[in-house]
Amino acid sequence: MNGKAPAKKPKKSNIVIRLLILLLTAALVAGAMLLVVYRDRLNLDAVKRWLAYRSLDTSDTGQAAPFTHAGGDRLSFAYLDSGILLSSAAGAHYYSFSGESYASQVLAMENPTLSACDAVGVIYDAGGQELFLFRNGQQTFHLSLSGGSDLLSARVNDSGWLTVTAQQSGYKGVVTVYNASGKEVIQIGLSSTFVVDAILSPDCRTVAIITIGQEGGVFQSHVLFYPVDQEQPSAQASLDGMTVLDLDYENGLLWVLGEDRLVTVSQDGEELHSYSFGRFYLKGCSLGGDGFALLLLGRYRAGSATQALTIDSSGQVMADLDLSGQVLDFDCAGNYCALLTGSQLAVYTPEFREYALLESTQGARYTALSSNGSALLADSQQAWLFIPN
Repeated sequence: MNGKAPAKKPKKSNIVIRLLILLLTAALVAGAMLLVVYRDRLNLDAVKRWLAYRSLDTSDTGQAAPFTHAGGDRLSFAYLDSGILLSSAAGAHYYSFSGESYASQVLAMENPTLSACDAVGVIYDAGGQELFLFRNGQQTFHLSLSGGSDLLSARVNDSGWLTVTAQQSGYKGVVTVYNASGKEVIQIGLSSTFVVDAILSPDCRTVAIITIGQEGGVFQSHVLFYPVDQEQPSAQASLDGMTVLDLDYENGLLWVLGEDRLVTVSQDGEELHSYSFGRFYLKGCSLGGDGFALLLLGRYRAGSATQALTIDSSGQVMADLDLSGQVLDFDCAGNYCALLTGSQLAVYTPEFREYALLESTQGARYTALSSNGSALLADSQQAWLFIPN
């Protein structure tokens, strides 16, 4: 004997495992290369659309069969991931994508207002007392104010939390935050300055409150950031004399739309970016995009928009588009924005690269966009989906 142990033969199972790992690695590398090379053709949103609407029959143009909706004056639509929400002077209605009625509230509203995110929508009578929240194919919350209180605004986030701003006796504004179960989390009442709007962060930890008051005889507006477990603000920022028209909260940034500019504010109040409209007049804006806003501007106070722009969170122009026809409606969601005219619906990326085009809109006058690139089209009596092929 030479004292050496006989060499062990490699186990067959180890060789097989190594071969499988090698093949899996090669497949992942090849897949990554394909995604880079064909990134404009391979769109995950197409898969999402197929999963969401596989039961719907669509035409060659991508349009589903229309269904009749409740209609009414002052119509507004929202596109939720579970269906379509409609508000009008006659009440609130919630439909499936095929037109099945999920829920409804038939009542007269003087100023019907609809606010929605991807999954949840709220309809309320601004200046009135009634509010209804909808998600997952049902009405999940109802609020009816009393004692002379009036609703100023209401906003939801995708977690189903609700922020309500109201006028209430003894205060110049009261903001109440409700969780997804409808339980009150915090109520903030201000008596020294007027509250005009409020919105909750996506993580449900911070509520941003817009106030306006006089300083030295000049109107000044501010944003106050309150943690939902504290009754004192953790940060604030001045908005000068800005008249606030709309809000959005995304990735730690508050987006604030004014009559003459669009502003983003960090929730610590330290960073503020602004895009000024200059000599142009605001004709419309949607803050629903992921990391961008869609602006419609016009050269004259009267008349329609002549230019569409996308603005990023630092207040920089991402892209612009000259408009030759009247825009009937518009929206943005996810990585898309849409412009509806009398002759077509165009869906774009934030760089205004055409993603989908529908040249026969069947007289549609309203649109609402999904984050997967699909769009709702509607007239005063019917609504239907456009699903890009």
